[in-house]
Amino acid sequence: MDNGTLFVVATPIGDVDDLSPRAKNVLERVSVIAAEDTRVSGRLLQAIGVSTPMMSLHEHNERARVGQLLQRLQAGEDIALISDAGTPLISDPGYPLVHATRQENIEVVPVPGPCALISALSVSGLPTDRFVFEGFLPSKGGNRRSRLQALVNETRTLIFYESPRRVQSSIEDMLNCFGGDRAAVVARELTKTYETIKQGSLAELSAWLVDNPSQQRGEFVVIVAGAAEVDEDEQAVRRVLGILMADLPVSQAATLTAQICDQKRNKIYKLAQELKDA
Repeated sequence: MDNGTLFVVATPIGDVDDLSPRAKNVLERVSVIAAEDTRVSGRLLQAIGVSTPMMSLHEHNERARVGQLLQRLQAGEDIALISDAGTPLISDPGYPLVHATRQENIEVVPVPGPCALISALSVSGLPTDRFVFEGFLPSKGGNRRSRLQALVNETRTLIFYESPRRVQSSIEDMLNCFGGDRAAVVARELTKTYETIKQGSLAELSAWLVDNPSQQRGEFVVIVAGAAEVDEDEQAVRRVLGILMADLPVSQAATLTAQICDQKRNKIYKLAQELKDA
């Protein structure tokens, strides 16, 4: 008997009309739908007139469910994998199932559609040619700031998901790590009734959220411009200067760095002062 197929199906992030005809067709004809929350997905299926049975597959049971779903695939059944909204596996459950299915050489087929991070990026006005998706930042402040600090020199556009409980504190941490002038966009409740897309500097967006508590509700995508490109010579100067400043006064570190890197001392001293102040 031939194996079945696992379909990874993207579902609407808000507006039900964004579900593709192909996605509806797949959801109608598979044997079972593995859903992150059967109550949430049940409302979607009811809205589109699909009565296919569902099985829950969420972060607390997905590893235990993988074996059951693999058996059904090996028995020739087709299965659809969906999350509460958007594309499965993108900050949502499903990776263990897809990985195990691939390991068994069972076909996995994407049924593309809505994805919050791509939707937000496409209208952000920030560079789209190179970007990095960081998902949800750590919930604890210290861990969150450590993660952000590791991204300070990242030149690609940065994309984050955030919850309403933490969006204000996360943007404040971004402001402190990246600087208040860094350009950013907050995209809230995409494709829903109260969709909001707000652009500005991190300082402006932080103040806007403080002044508008109603804008701290819903689901968020936060997009931050990458750091300015630094040429190789400046990177070398910064490395040498950083090492020397750890043990020497600013003036002496600047003098030695200028000699090592064959640069003008005044320029290096100004950079040293900026690093010290930062």
